[in-house]
Amino acid sequence: MRAPSLISQAVFSMRWEQVVEFAAKTDVGMRRQNNEDTCAAHLAREEQVFRDRGHLFVVADGMGGHAVGELASKLAADMVPHSFLKSNGGNVQKAMRSAVENANSTINARGSQNRDFQRMGTTCSALALSAKGAVIGHVGDSRVYRVRRDRIDQLTFDHSLQWELERRGRLKPEDISLQEHRNVITRSLGPEPQVEVDVEGPIPVFADDVFVLCSDGLTAHVTDGEIATIVRDLPPKAACRMLVNLANLRGGTDNCTVIVIRIGQLPSNVTTLSVEVPVPVRNTLSWKWLLWFWLFGVGLVCGTTLTLAKYFVPGLSIFGVSALGGIVMSLFAWKESYQIRTALPDDAMEPGNGVPYRSHVARPVKDLLSELASLAVELQRTAKEDGWSVDWKTYEDSVAKSREALSQKRRSQALREYGKAIDALMNGLIEERRATTGTSLT
Repeated sequence: MRAPSLISQAVFSMRWEQVVEFAAKTDVGMRRQNNEDTCAAHLAREEQVFRDRGHLFVVADGMGGHAVGELASKLAADMVPHSFLKSNGGNVQKAMRSAVENANSTINARGSQNRDFQRMGTTCSALALSAKGAVIGHVGDSRVYRVRRDRIDQLTFDHSLQWELERRGRLKPEDISLQEHRNVITRSLGPEPQVEVDVEGPIPVFADDVFVLCSDGLTAHVTDGEIATIVRDLPPKAACRMLVNLANLRGGTDNCTVIVIRIGQLPSNVTTLSVEVPVPVRNTLSWKWLLWFWLFGVGLVCGTTLTLAKYFVPGLSIFGVSALGGIVMSLFAWKESYQIRTALPDDAMEPGNGVPYRSHVARPVKDLLSELASLAVELQRTAKEDGWSVDWKTYEDSVAKSREALSQKRRSQALREYGKAIDALMNGLIEERRATTGTSLT
């Protein structure tokens, strides 16, 4: 068999030496009594573990209500890392797919054992930052984003009725009726014994890239452009707090979970590494095949011409030989092309090109600051009228620092300080809710 014809796609990968800074926050929201979201983070502690599997992050949004949704999401957040990190051999893409499928089987089996747990389900978005780039396993409408400079890319496809109708051309994005289909999930872990898992990657990873995993409790209230601005300009911990606070200030209709991961710079003595991922060449047949097909084509034309000119014997003979030769050559060409495809190494079966499903530009910091200032004033008024227990010194110091930074056009610093001010007010709201209802927002 002839060696397969391949080209190499360079995917810039992470290095073990790069520091990964991350933070996670999950919140019950303003309307719910319990939190059905779960998240997990597992940093590789040894270089060999990083080379084999990488760092892993998971967000799961349970469905089914109360303990049912909580159980489903917890099983996903426990089982995906367990299966993924314990698997031996194979590439990261296959390990990711297998881990999510195993989680689905576990959730489905648990649901079938108890009538109260039947049809329980959860979304699941898992991100592995590996030595071969970023690899994503995804089911449901939780999302994975990448923020690079002023651009945010959505790297996952929402398995919702809204997105499915858009893809099939049944609805346009600007159609107002899309809101009716927003929360209708078309795929999740648990309800069925088998599930189709989307695996994306490997996707290039560069220093200063920021990855965001989140449930739909965030994206229902915070735009992609706002997510980009906040995670770009704030450290991961502060970014998580501000994103959750902003979602709650705008209604907090659902549980909200966010993981923010920032990729560190390479040490000065370490060089950038790119991994060559083999991918098949589209035109695998050489020019000799084209020459033979051209000759047989000429024969068919000549045979047809002679036959029409009533030279039946030579015409039909040339036509028959050419037609038979073309069929035989087509079979040989198909066989060789099939052998080339099946000879590709495992890593080439899902090369992943990192093409986002949607992209947006970061919202201007000035505009976001203006809205945050208005929200802070409104919240401050409510806090004083209702007598919330607020750390007013922290609030006032942060507001003063933000105004000073803004006057000096240090907008990123102003954003950080406004985040602290709003955080102080939201902590007061949490205490107020705990005192009046016996429940907490976190």
